[in-house]
Amino acid sequence: MRHYLDRLQESMISKWSTPALSDYKGETFTFANFATEIARIHAIYRVLGVEAGDKAALAAKNSSRWAMAFLATTTYRAVAVPILCDFTPEAITNLTAHSDSVALFTDAKIWEEMDVEKLPNVRIVINLENYSILHLRDEEMRSKIEETLAEIPAIYPEEKKHEVVKYSELSLDDLAIINYTSGTTSQPKGVMLTSRNISTNIEFALDKIPIEEGDQIISMLPLAHMYGMAFEFIYPVCGGGHVYFLGKTPTPTLLMQALADVQPYLLITVPLVIEKIFKGKIMPILSKPVMKVLTHTPGLNKLIYSKVRKQLLTTFGGKLRSIILGGAALNPSIEKVMRKVKLPYTVGYGMTECAPLLSYAPWDSFKAGSCGRAVDGLELRIDSENPQKKVGEIQAKGPNVMIGYYKNEEATRATFTEDGFLRTGDLGIIDKQGNVFIKGRSKCMILTASGQNIYPEEVEAVLNNLPHVAESLIVERNKHLVALVALTANDLALDEATINAELEQTRLMANELLPSYSQVTKIEIVREGFAHTPKQSIKRFLYK
Repeated sequence: MRHYLDRLQESMISKWSTPALSDYKGETFTFANFATEIARIHAIYRVLGVEAGDKAALAAKNSSRWAMAFLATTTYRAVAVPILCDFTPEAITNLTAHSDSVALFTDAKIWEEMDVEKLPNVRIVINLENYSILHLRDEEMRSKIEETLAEIPAIYPEEKKHEVVKYSELSLDDLAIINYTSGTTSQPKGVMLTSRNISTNIEFALDKIPIEEGDQIISMLPLAHMYGMAFEFIYPVCGGGHVYFLGKTPTPTLLMQALADVQPYLLITVPLVIEKIFKGKIMPILSKPVMKVLTHTPGLNKLIYSKVRKQLLTTFGGKLRSIILGGAALNPSIEKVMRKVKLPYTVGYGMTECAPLLSYAPWDSFKAGSCGRAVDGLELRIDSENPQKKVGEIQAKGPNVMIGYYKNEEATRATFTEDGFLRTGDLGIIDKQGNVFIKGRSKCMILTASGQNIYPEEVEAVLNNLPHVAESLIVERNKHLVALVALTANDLALDEATINAELEQTRLMANELLPSYSQVTKIEIVREGFAHTPKQSIKRFLYK
């Protein structure tokens, strides 16, 4: 297996003067710029005494500078700690501290709301908007950093590329990433991924989805999540491609414009994006009475679907070779039309703990309703006596599986079976051809249509500390979070109008403490209280 950073070095040297990273409608960086910025960050690390194995957190929106800071960290053999910028400043502070990070890359707005006194290990905070220094624990180091950076050119010339791009002593067993899966828990679960874990996924992607000369891709998924980080950023730059960062979740109008401008060879997204396009552009056309007749007429139906396919691929920029969906289930009615249109799509399955891919199949061999087949080198099994027919937990073992959770041995032990398989928490079956079909989730996690993970217990923990709430339970209804609430004893006697008004204030208070993607839209009262197990936990299955 080749180290993914060896691949990066090859791309930098061979593509020196070609574009590598762009902020859509903003800055563009060539591979030479990329290599130079990595050298500058390495220089700062050396001045501050950062060593291999030290941690550096990143909490900001997607950008070229985020990407360069990330790879500057891993090429230094330090550990990158991506943190979702949608987390509250308090959560970002807590995770930066929990990870023992000595450096933090963020933006000025987030930094203003963080408490530096809670970050005793952080030596430097760098603004990812322009790489300026927001904070130095030892201000005497500022002049030395400036002197060191002054010795580095604005961009290294091509004759220096072999000297500059030389990331030595790389090891597949290095801890490369600590990726936190949530931001509000009192016992954070930081997934520890090695260079081997990452390289396994990158090698698989480069083999199955080769990058051709001039290929470009749009990055719209959060870089703080492994799905976007691995396949919209690390894989394409390691293959010499050009990545465009949209910065944040785009509106449909912005996405359509970006697709037309960038003309990507590959679109990696969540089903919600494709479903919106189909519902907005395709389904209204196919639902017209005359079209219903034509699509049921032999001969004509193929012609119509062919025209729809051509129109769609033109909408996607005209150079698209494949669409990869993941993070949520695809609407069956939309998928049925996608099959008829012969859209080159496939659905993958992954999780952070597997860096992230577990299964995938190329679009031309993808089986509808599945999420592909186990990736190379990974063993997948179903924990049931009949894996092809009886649903059981999906379990995984292989070179892309994490080594554990950072400073959380109890969670690590609970996640692995005695024979070393990762418990995914997902339920499914595997057919004779090895196709994986997910049937449900054994965990309580709610997966939104946009691919965001929501952990109900964390939202409940916030609510349970607020007025009028004795206990709470979060459920998903019509793609919104609803809080079921058992009242405190003092509130049970209040009239309906009064308690509803009070609970509305409680809901607003909770939302101020929660990330934007886990906002509570409604509170419903459970006046009789919740049913409990002998261990006094709520019987969740009774409340849907």
